[in-house]
Amino acid sequence: MSQTNSPLTIASAVSSFKEITKIRLAVSVVFSSLAGYLLGADVVDVKTLLLLAIGGYCMVGASNAYNQIIERDLDALMDRTKNRPVPSGRMSVNTAFAIASVLTILGLVILYIINPQTAMFGAISIFLYTSAYTPLKTKTPLSVFVGAIPGAIPFMLGWVAATDDFGIEPGTLFALQFFWQFPHFWAIGWFLYDDYKKGGFFMLPTGKKDKATAVQIIMYTVWTIIISVIPVFGFTGKLYLTPIAAIIVFLLGLGMLYYAILLFKKMTAKAARQLMLASVSYITLIQIVYVLDKFIR
Repeated sequence: MSQTNSPLTIASAVSSFKEITKIRLAVSVVFSSLAGYLLGADVVDVKTLLLLAIGGYCMVGASNAYNQIIERDLDALMDRTKNRPVPSGRMSVNTAFAIASVLTILGLVILYIINPQTAMFGAISIFLYTSAYTPLKTKTPLSVFVGAIPGAIPFMLGWVAATDDFGIEPGTLFALQFFWQFPHFWAIGWFLYDDYKKGGFFMLPTGKKDKATAVQIIMYTVWTIIISVIPVFGFTGKLYLTPIAAIIVFLLGLGMLYYAILLFKKMTAKAARQLMLASVSYITLIQIVYVLDKFIR
């Protein structure tokens, strides 16, 4: 009997760990940091790439675990989150806190091995996400602005890991991912509006699914597009895009803008979901284009 239960217990533990650390989100964040590293590195070091991937996952996983501990009572009220490990009772608060603490320490140590600046930005990210963004979500729509700061760090973090330097290049990568997050998260806030309302979360800039929110989504999408092509003009140091790559990046931005305008026209949850999916595709594809452009030219 014990042999039969053991694999189930291990499988359940692995599943809960993946949920408490939000594996899909964590992997996408690690992808951003690795893209940033490849952009910044003169010579790609596989060991540093591996350390960045593991350390990055630890930091994001810890942030997500702390977030789920703090919001466990609110998560229990929402359909989207009520089956998470802590609100569902599959994982105790103490266990979740132990996981978060171990991941924090492990992540900081690993990032410090790369270089101290990388560890510092990792620490800032986890602090802002846990201590500022999470409590503000039930207080003000400005929480999205605060949350966009730690959310924009990974792309930049990769460059810092490669160069041990913060300048115009990682600053540009930060700005790109910072502005991108507004249309992305407001789209999520739009189609999950009713569910967020159950938990008392204020995600949309006006607090409502209205034209003013849709206009702001369009504005921030335009800013994202502008920032994404700035490297082609040679203002951003070692971070440079060839004209062909800039055209591709611009066209990808127009694709995202199309869905932002579609949301303005239709004002539906379906249009908001389409924009969210388009935004995820956009940020992934432009990071790939940036990296390929560097190594192909």
